[in-house]
Amino acid sequence: MRKIRVLHIAQAAGGVDRFLRSLIKNLDKKKFENILICSNDFSFDNYKDNVLEFYQLGMKRNVSLRDLGFVFKVRKLIKRIKPDIVYAHSSKAGVIARIADIGLKNKIIYNPHGWAFNMRGSRYKKLFYAFIEKVCSNLCDKIVCVSDSEKLSALRWHICRDSKIKVIYNGIDIDEYGKRIYRSSKLDLGIPENAFVVGMVGRIAEQKAPDIFVKAAEIVKQRIPNAFFVIVGDGPLLYEIKEQIHNSNLDDSFLITGWCSDPLEYSRFFDVSCLFSRWEAFGLVLAEYMMMKSPIVATNVDAIPNLIKNNENALLISEDDYKASSEAICKLHENANLVKLLTDHAYSDLLKKFDIKLVAKTHETLFKNLII
Repeated sequence: MRKIRVLHIAQAAGGVDRFLRSLIKNLDKKKFENILICSNDFSFDNYKDNVLEFYQLGMKRNVSLRDLGFVFKVRKLIKRIKPDIVYAHSSKAGVIARIADIGLKNKIIYNPHGWAFNMRGSRYKKLFYAFIEKVCSNLCDKIVCVSDSEKLSALRWHICRDSKIKVIYNGIDIDEYGKRIYRSSKLDLGIPENAFVVGMVGRIAEQKAPDIFVKAAEIVKQRIPNAFFVIVGDGPLLYEIKEQIHNSNLDDSFLITGWCSDPLEYSRFFDVSCLFSRWEAFGLVLAEYMMMKSPIVATNVDAIPNLIKNNENALLISEDDYKASSEAICKLHENANLVKLLTDHAYSDLLKKFDIKLVAKTHETLFKNLII
């Protein structure tokens, strides 16, 4: 049988990039061939062994008149490539791809990887994003939501009918992690050898609440003298967070790595792993924390409680509650039995729900059903 040709279109990098790498790698190459159109934030080296073709366009996160040009460029590529399925990832790429595909003879899937109208912002901005999503939902055959809470959000905002939505959790490549060889030590990465390492992986932006992480760190440092804090990432609040760290007298106990192509290089040393998001569609890094058997402290918002449960495989705290966050971190420092209980359950849940092989099989079934 002829292979099913899937054209992936993505603008946002970060977690979307890491997910796409794993998904494309694990789709059955005897039955599917993959092509990628993406922004300049992606790297060809991460895809060269798993895609038939790779195209980069200068798509940016912000909306601008240049986006009209990208619509025409993407449409031209779709016509030339002739995919069976166009799979658009993230909001910006979702709008561009669905408009570009109008009237063409293929199926189209859209995965927002987090609805824009769930982000913090004015009600007018939320209504605008919801209106765009509602209009564009008529231009695709299926919408993939990465969690049950994302599906509920779509239904609550009347984006589309229930039957158009398919929930497929994100996943990570557990086998690949087991094969990796890391030679760098804590000292090589700028982390003291005897440190109790508390870390977070994520953009230094409002969504990930790096300010709350620093506030919690200030309290934790008073109770755990050898505590050391790591933020793996970069973002628009970098300078504000650096100033906050300085004002908290934590300069010697903090490391900000900047953008990192492989966050696991650092996060494998975390004694406690944090995700203090103010909104979250899935939180792929949670699965990575689970894989490393690192105890998790995370906020009880959006999709996070769909993925992890308080006192079962993680500790959940309220949004922006830095005092509760610091208490949870210290609790894990003091209780090795609790750490083992949480991490054992988390790893078991990871194997059942978030293995990329299971996620890839579910996608393969979706692709086949669409084109039959």
